[in-house]
This record gives sequence, C-alpha cells and structure tokens, in this order.
Amino acid sequence: MITLHYLENSRAQRILWLLEALEVDYKLALYHRNKLTMLAPSELKNIHPLGKSPVLTDGDLVLVESGAIVEYLIDTYAKGKFKPKAKTDDYLKYQQFMHYAEASLMPFLLLSLIFNKIKESPMPFFVKPVAKLIANKTLTSFVAPNISTNLDYLEEYLGDNTWFAGDKISGADFMMSFPIEGAGSRLGFEENYPNLKRYIDQIHALPSYQKALDKGLPYIYG
Repeated sequence: MITLHYLENSRAQRILWLLEALEVDYKLALYHRNKLTMLAPSELKNIHPLGKSPVLTDGDLVLVESGAIVEYLIDTYAKGKFKPKAKTDDYLKYQQFMHYAEASLMPFLLLSLIFNKIKESPMPFFVKPVAKLIANKTLTSFVAPNISTNLDYLEEYLGDNTWFAGDKISGADFMMSFPIEGAGSRLGFEENYPNLKRYIDQIHALPSYQKALDKGLPYIYG
C-alpha cells in the first residue's frame, strides 16, 4: 500500500495531486509544521533520516525527493500516462523540465525567501542596517534578475505550449506546478506573465487537483 507522508505547505502537495490523478489507492499521513520554526516535526525522521517531506512508502520502499517520487509513481502505476514515449522530442522536454523545476527555478525562489526573511528577522539595532543592505543588494543584483530570466523563459515557452512536454499533461507538469505556484503567489502573474497565469489556472481547474486540495492540509501556494 502506498503511503504519502504529507507535510503542510510543502512539495508534498504535488505528489498528492499526482496520486489523485493516477486514481490509485493510497494512505495519507499528515504532519504539521512547528509553529515557531516552521520546520517539519521530528516524527518524520522516524520514516526517513532526513526528516523531510514528501516521503513515499510503498511496501518496503521508502523514497524521498519529489522528482524521484513522481517518476516512480508514473513508471509503476500510470499505465502509459503522464510520460511521453522515449526517444521523442516530447520526452526530451519531459526530462528537461523534470529536472529544471528543482535544479534551476526553485533555488532562486528559495534565495528570495531567505533574504527577505533576513530583512524581517529580529536582530541588534546596529546590525540591522548592514544586514538589510546586504540582503537588498543580493536580491536586486543577483536573485531578482535570475528569477526574471527564468520566468521570462517560461512565459515565452508557454506561449507556444499548453503543457511542458507535449499536448498532454505529464510528470513535468506535476513537478513544475510547485515552483510556478510559489512564484505566482509572491510576484503575481496577472500583468506581466499571462501565459503563466493561464497555465496555473488550468491546473487549478483540474478535478484531480481540487480533490488533492480537499484531502490535504491547508495549502498556501508557494
């Protein structure tokens, strides 16, 4: 039996969505973040030493990392869906965006979150101006330009493509949903990124996505 160990407001949401889309039987183990630190509870380390989410168990298998979980579920349970045929252009796009989601896009979104947190964190009054100066400089000179470059690329790509790997939804879309949701919730897409807005709207309208929202804990996009 599949069990998804699901931490609120985490990448586990896209795995829950995939499970609903696959229409397989599964169990859901729910975990709340520490209200002070916002970190995962120590109980998750009983499932995997990293104590992170998502964690998927299936029989004796214990698997972490969203990309690995998505590929395992699709290869094992999708019956040919959600993955283009090998050695096709769509399959190469599939591979690219399966990795791109976490390797290229998410690091800059995380850096944005971290440096903005630094600006807001309590600290001695004589340190705060220096910390804010460093954070703002890093954000404006490095983080923000790289986020813009990535979003511009995705906006252009989605101007010619309905999904990320062909004309059907695939594992690449399950992977890309989380960082694009995060970018949209923090930056807004309405004016500058209409294709990204359209893409997220079409995901959110899917019955499988809505079922996943209903079954999981409250999920703040990104």
